[in-house]
Amino acid sequence: MTKLPPRSRKVRILATLGPASDSAEMIRALFVAGADAFRINMSHGAHEDHAKRIATIRALEKEFARPTTILGDLQGPKLRVGTFEKGLAILETGAPFVLDRDETPGDARRVNLPHPEIYAALVPETRLLLDDGKLVLRVKAVANDRIDTIVEVGGTLSNRKGVNVPDVVVPVPALTDKDRRDLSFAISQGCDWIALSFVQRPEDLAEARKLMGGYGALMAKIEKPSAVQRLEEIVELADGVMVARGDLGVELPPQAVPPLQKQIVATARKLGRPVVVATQMLESMIKSPSPTRAEVSDVATAVYDGADAIMLSAETAAGDWPVEAVAMMDSIAHSVERDPGYFGRLHYTETLPDPTTADALAEAAGSIVSVVGASAITCFTSSGSTVRRVARERPSAPILALTPRADTARKLGLTWGVHAVQTKDIGNFEEMIGKARRMALRHHMSKKGGKIVVLAGVPFGTPGSTNVLHVAAIRGDELKGRDEKPTF
Repeated sequence: MTKLPPRSRKVRILATLGPASDSAEMIRALFVAGADAFRINMSHGAHEDHAKRIATIRALEKEFARPTTILGDLQGPKLRVGTFEKGLAILETGAPFVLDRDETPGDARRVNLPHPEIYAALVPETRLLLDDGKLVLRVKAVANDRIDTIVEVGGTLSNRKGVNVPDVVVPVPALTDKDRRDLSFAISQGCDWIALSFVQRPEDLAEARKLMGGYGALMAKIEKPSAVQRLEEIVELADGVMVARGDLGVELPPQAVPPLQKQIVATARKLGRPVVVATQMLESMIKSPSPTRAEVSDVATAVYDGADAIMLSAETAAGDWPVEAVAMMDSIAHSVERDPGYFGRLHYTETLPDPTTADALAEAAGSIVSVVGASAITCFTSSGSTVRRVARERPSAPILALTPRADTARKLGLTWGVHAVQTKDIGNFEEMIGKARRMALRHHMSKKGGKIVVLAGVPFGTPGSTNVLHVAAIRGDELKGRDEKPTF
């Protein structure tokens, strides 16, 4: 078993796996460099390849005696044009262009668009964005089998490029047949989180929830303007959210994305849901061993805003410098969190507690840490809800989550400030305090003479029953004669 101390930073790092990070050696190197969780991108690769990566990640649990977190990211409904007679066509600005149901290869005047949902949703003067927004069409007339447009921004359009429809809600199902197969695979492989792409409305989450059958946690990717319009409802129904700035930046003006990012992060924090900021965070490190200063500032902003996790995409999946990208993100996060003004900025977002005993105790735990100088908050939890409530308050001390459930420990890998440990359940108050002290020492969360804040629920083992808060002093001899081996 390899010893690796708990991360000293609060924000978590989510690394995407791909061709550049396929080997067991590379996945291990990413973990050691600072990756707390791994994203399996279902848009690319075969199930057998993903299964090998997942097995490698789980092997890290045995080596490091620490839960590892896996997010399975579904592709979602991708809208695309058809093909062109010559493989591509040049659309001239100001020229008319038709999208139709005819499967004949297209040219500079027309192309097939095989998505009846778009025809039903569009109205005149709405926009169609092609190839990640590089080309823009303005709709002039719509029929059941034909859309007449004017090219507002021209350029080269090639086979099967993507189509974005930013101005209306397109009634496409949230899950495609491929997504259903991928979701079934992800659950069978024990993925801890499922990310649902192109969420437009709260109802989009329902089918995924049903297919998950109570297993895992559901993350809503916010990448459509229509999702922002019903943001609070979506966040309420999801277990977590991702600020997916790629498509969000296509469908909205670039300058609209930063304030929306702050709005999404703040909304998720207020509702106590983990929030991940993603896409192009260290984009230049796909080819360069060092990022631009603007990228460093972008990552730092997400950390200052209190995001639970920051994500690397192509940087670790297909880049030339995957380990260096994780190490750089880790270094930026540490630098921000050492800033004396960091916690002041974090608390610009007000997270008012709900009128419950659990929320009152979670808020009190953060205050007690500041007053008595406690070195950690130790939470006994079954479902993880106690830990998420405490993390919502963004306390200055790290959170040690002790749970008998492996799935709970793994899901907490995307929660701010949490070091999760799977351990045997407790039976009474004295056992709780003793275990809290020992675990704080064993995991370097406290030392002799220190104090910890302990949160739990009585009766023990009952989810959602947090009703006990206790401040315990560490004597320093709690580990003598003890050999509590971690479950992993």
